[in-house]
Amino acid sequence: MNIFQSAQPSLVGRLWLTIRYPYDLVRNPLDALLSVPALSFLLIPTFSSYSTSLNLLFFYVTWSTLILSNSPLKVEILGTLGIRILFYLVPAFAFLLFDAAVPKLAAKVKEHGDTALPLGEEQGGAKGRWWKIALASTGNVLLGVVIQSGVELLFTRILHIRSALKISTSLPMPWAIAIDLIRGLFLREILSYLLHRYALHHPDSPLTDYHTRWQHTISAPYSFVAHYDHPLAYLVHVFLPTYLPALLFRFHLLTYHMYLAIVSLEETFAYSGYNVLPSGLILGGIARRQERHLMGEGKGNYSCLGICDFVMGTSLGDDVLDDVREEADNHNMPERIKGRAKKAGRKPKSRSRS
Repeated sequence: MNIFQSAQPSLVGRLWLTIRYPYDLVRNPLDALLSVPALSFLLIPTFSSYSTSLNLLFFYVTWSTLILSNSPLKVEILGTLGIRILFYLVPAFAFLLFDAAVPKLAAKVKEHGDTALPLGEEQGGAKGRWWKIALASTGNVLLGVVIQSGVELLFTRILHIRSALKISTSLPMPWAIAIDLIRGLFLREILSYLLHRYALHHPDSPLTDYHTRWQHTISAPYSFVAHYDHPLAYLVHVFLPTYLPALLFRFHLLTYHMYLAIVSLEETFAYSGYNVLPSGLILGGIARRQERHLMGEGKGNYSCLGICDFVMGTSLGDDVLDDVREEADNHNMPERIKGRAKKAGRKPKSRSRS
């Protein structure tokens, strides 16, 4: 008998480990995030005049600590969940609270006034289904995180191949991040158009009925509607166009989290229903196209940004080119260009020597 062999835990011990597992899953990464290097990275740029290189060094130390002290799956999944909470669920809930707390003010900044209020009379009031929409939207977000976890477990534990996303202590270069973000968003635009048009709005598709009975029953959008759909339709409409580019290009985890933050903010504002949005990102046009898609019974505006709709001729109302022109007019770009051209054409005055 080997006296050094570790004893198997009892039934009570295994039950306690099962109960503690969710706590341990969250505690370990939070310990790393709240460690001295992490706090140094967050606080030093605010309260000191250290250089960018030193700040990047602190960030590298923080990132390395996080990766080395936790399993890659924990870092990826908790990071993904945190991004979704911070950049989608929290703003969506804040917009919903704003609409409910000050409905008169909210109606003034809504594209369709009182009819677009989630708790308005047109939506059934306080006893309407706004809470069901918010709950289903949150559930779909969690469903996407669970499936992402399953993909990583399939790759690493069953197929014994490298992880779906690149998770390492090394940091990606800025130009590598920029390239991945551009091609990821571009591929997401194409996938969202193809899947949305031919899988969710084609008369022969079995998912069309699910999609129209869920998301297209909303008379006016608000942020929670972005992820409100039948789970199967949601995976095709939102999850796959977002996750597949990261999977195909094998994003670094940091790049993926940046990409997911951009997508989450775009979804939050595009479905908000507000007519006052950050103008520099052409979000107003994106939001108007999403509204026309929902109110136009899905007869156009299938893509996220509107680029594919412009190319394929399926835009409803103003297209993405009209948005660019509107942004240029709002910022007086033609006059600025003419002014710079005149300045560039002037000859420098010769200075007389004394």
